[in-house]
Amino acid sequence: MTATVTVEDADEQFQRPPAEVRHAEELAALRAADGDPRPPGWQLSLRSARRFIVGDEQAGVSRKFVGNVSLVERALVTLATNRGLMLVGEPGTAKSLLSELIAAAVSGTSSLTVQGGAATTEDQIKYSWNYALLVSEGPSPRSLVAAPMLRGMAEGRIVRFEEITRCPLEVQDCLLSLLSDRVIAIPELDGAQGMVFARQGFNVIATANTRDRGVNEMSAALKRRFNFETVFPIPDFDTELALVEAEATALLLQSGVKAAPRQDVLEVLVGTFRELRGTAGHGERMSTVMSTAEAVSVAHAVGVRGWFLRGEAGSAADVVASLAGTAAKDSPEDLARLRRFLEQDVARRKGGQWQALHDARHLLAD
Repeated sequence: MTATVTVEDADEQFQRPPAEVRHAEELAALRAADGDPRPPGWQLSLRSARRFIVGDEQAGVSRKFVGNVSLVERALVTLATNRGLMLVGEPGTAKSLLSELIAAAVSGTSSLTVQGGAATTEDQIKYSWNYALLVSEGPSPRSLVAAPMLRGMAEGRIVRFEEITRCPLEVQDCLLSLLSDRVIAIPELDGAQGMVFARQGFNVIATANTRDRGVNEMSAALKRRFNFETVFPIPDFDTELALVEAEATALLLQSGVKAAPRQDVLEVLVGTFRELRGTAGHGERMSTVMSTAEAVSVAHAVGVRGWFLRGEAGSAADVVASLAGTAAKDSPEDLARLRRFLEQDVARRKGGQWQALHDARHLLAD
């Protein structure tokens, strides 16, 4: 049974409501004021969809994606054609967030999603059957269970395909005819019921991590049906700091933490992440992903640790304690790299929180 998410109960029942619920008021206001031409099947024009994603202070629309505006424009233009959109990039660069925001703006819903993985099957992409009804009544529209791709085509909506390269090649290639012919054949059904043609507004947004693209490399035929856009990490320190602060503050409020994160602690946290992923241009680069999303997660853990253990906002020592779980994910060498960074590089930094970070380096061994 699928629950219907509404604005009234989202804050109380769900940890993370979908974008169309979180930003329902903005979407409604944009639709009401939208006088620009819309592509067939779209709920917003390209200009209003861009405004929803990158923000517009004069219109009271918040910025939801921190990234290149031209990337957002190219993505929207791609979806207005018959080409699918492929978002690639390092893990944690907000590819999934961008696809969710685009789907919410274009179709009014971001819930038509396929989560790719080694166990993903073609049934989970296109359709399956209610076998009790199938046995008792035979193949019929009533016994058909529509998967996201079939629903997206029938309703004229955007379908999101997360981590497509984690799927086996034969599963990936079931998209070839869908993206070329814009039709799903259901051979078990007779006549017109056996063909589902895509309505205006249907398209596909897929995502793939650059570190995982070799897991199941896409075929050349499937690549030709997508326009590729790369989502890069945030290059600017101040922009990344502001994003981490905003996201961590929202997560801490959801977790019952009443103390806002300390600015000086967040500066040390973001600076550490940028050093360890090589953004700052020096220092040892970690093999594990030190993304902005990971920085938000660590900032959240720092605030939870400080509030529930000591009744405060969290300190640089909590940063060290929380970093151990992030650094040890992929390689034991990463923990050694982090230890050398704390012992050598941080010791040369000026500032009370950098000194506190250096003094707390022993917590990595606990």
